[in-house]
Amino acid sequence: MDLILPDFGLLVWTGIVFCLLFFLLVKFAWKPILSAVNTREQKIAEALDLAEKTKAEMQALKAENDQILKAARAERDQILKEAKEAANSMVEEAKGKAKDEAAKLVEAARHNINSEKAAAMAELKNHIASLSLEIAEKVVRQELSADEKQKALASQLAGEIKMN
Repeated sequence: MDLILPDFGLLVWTGIVFCLLFFLLVKFAWKPILSAVNTREQKIAEALDLAEKTKAEMQALKAENDQILKAARAERDQILKEAKEAANSMVEEAKGKAKDEAAKLVEAARHNINSEKAAAMAELKNHIASLSLEIAEKVVRQELSADEKQKALASQLAGEIKMN
């Protein structure tokens, strides 16, 4: 029963020791403990504020990065479009030049063919003329082999000359 009903002296000494310990704690330890707790609370609050600011800043940076990426994609698409247009125009220009060159080559070939044809025709005419002269000479020699035929032809030609 001593545990349930302690002695009066034990209660007094326990109370005195408690009050003394309480006084010492209040006098020397309570203020440093409270200041450490308050400092820690303040640091935690500052860290939370900094975390919130950092979070907001990160969201702003993310939004800015998204804007920059969007602008870069749009610029990339524009550059690709311009490059395709430039390539198409170059191809069309090359096709046009090739057609012009082909037309010039065809025209030059036609001109060369016509020149060669005219030269061949002139040569053929000269050859035919010389053959005609040879044939006419042979025919005239055969016909004019006799003196009578020569005299008749000479008088006929003289008569034609006088008429003209």
